[in-house]
Amino acid sequence: MQKYDVIAIGMGPGAIFMAYELLNLKSNKKVLLIEQGKRVEERTCPIEKIGKCVKCKPFCNITSGFSGAGAFSDGKLSLYNKEDEDFYVGGNLHKYIGVEETKKLIDYTDSIYLKFGADTKLEGIEYKEEVSKIKNKAKKEGLTLIDIPIRHLGTEKAHELYKKLEDYLEDAGVNLMFNTTVTDLVIEEGTAKGVKVRKSGTNDEEEIIYADNVIVAVGRKGANWLVNMCEKHDIKTEAGIVDIGVRYELSDKVMEKINKYMYEGKFIGRPSPFKDKVRTFCQNPSGFVSSEVYDNNLSLVNGHSYKDRKSTNTNLAILVSHHFNYPFSKPIEYGRNIAQNLNELGNGNIVVQRLGDIYRGKRTWEEELEKNPIKPTLKSAVAGDITFALGYRTMTDILAFIRDMDKIVEGFANPENLLYAPEIKFYSNQVVIDRNFETNIKGLYSIGDGGGMTRGLMMASASGVEMARILDKKKNN
Repeated sequence: MQKYDVIAIGMGPGAIFMAYELLNLKSNKKVLLIEQGKRVEERTCPIEKIGKCVKCKPFCNITSGFSGAGAFSDGKLSLYNKEDEDFYVGGNLHKYIGVEETKKLIDYTDSIYLKFGADTKLEGIEYKEEVSKIKNKAKKEGLTLIDIPIRHLGTEKAHELYKKLEDYLEDAGVNLMFNTTVTDLVIEEGTAKGVKVRKSGTNDEEEIIYADNVIVAVGRKGANWLVNMCEKHDIKTEAGIVDIGVRYELSDKVMEKINKYMYEGKFIGRPSPFKDKVRTFCQNPSGFVSSEVYDNNLSLVNGHSYKDRKSTNTNLAILVSHHFNYPFSKPIEYGRNIAQNLNELGNGNIVVQRLGDIYRGKRTWEEELEKNPIKPTLKSAVAGDITFALGYRTMTDILAFIRDMDKIVEGFANPENLLYAPEIKFYSNQVVIDRNFETNIKGLYSIGDGGGMTRGLMMASASGVEMARILDKKKNN
């Protein structure tokens, strides 16, 4: 019988930093991390060589594997301003441990990233006066600009950093189990006892691995799995949200000041008539639009930014937050249906459309895209009409937000700009946890993005550090 002190499901930043901190605390715990994907050095995307998504089996290398989905995309670490009295991006970790403790935790987590090779340069701290002017201009148009320091790892440099962490954990005795899917949780009389696993992509016989503590750290890729587990085992959750939108691509020249002053500008608005929260997210100066595959072959769009490889376009997400109330409680299924319809319109590919064509009420054709001044960086995207599937309310919010942004950044609403869809951020219904991140199931904990606590690399990593400290205190009590 295999038995561990701690099992973490997933090998994203939350699980990685939990394992690191347990080693740092000299806890002497026997730790196992389980990942359905590959080692970080084996994660490659064929689209860069052959120009199209081949939907890698059994799992997409962009969304699965050591370091998780977010770390494999743009590799940005969102920090905070010392004067901030709250956290405006990154999730809800501070609601469990407090703002000041979260700041200390992020400082410590950042020091680990620096130790393993993160760029010492911080974006967004040099041009305070210029940023203040843009913030005031945005405020007049009903938009909020969140400016915080950003540490940009870069997609390719992030691979190198996480490879060092992977080696460090293994050399120190942490067990890393790759290409393995957790098929179920083992729960007896309200207490977590372990997990059931099998080799990814096979029908091999399940194996049970036991542990005193089971940590769910599945990330957004595992949100659907987590919903199923919560329903099956009566794990308490609260109504969650789903962010639905597009990946927007425009010229670097239009975004020149935002890119220079902040690297990533986080704008938030509530445009009429619906007043839904609409925000920019994951801005990639001189970046590349990318495709990634989730469960059931759903293709979603994202963005990458490299340290060395550059384009002449900036891409960013424009996301609309959808909250659902009684009697509907399945935000993930709602988002999946939209994604599936868009995938069908693109014959399994991402759909791209010019902004001007949306205003004209027509689809975009391939020959029009070829002549467009803004050249798509995602070569596999199929020209079409995203309005057939994105939804009236979502589309209305996005178009209104683009018009508002154009008053702040001239050219943001240029008709040749490109919208790719679907971009959807899946979060499970938020798992109910206490101050120690424990669910209503004894010995079962939830950290990171998948359970709704965090949204981003830094805060997910920090939640892992805190999880380790909680487990270490548990040992000593």
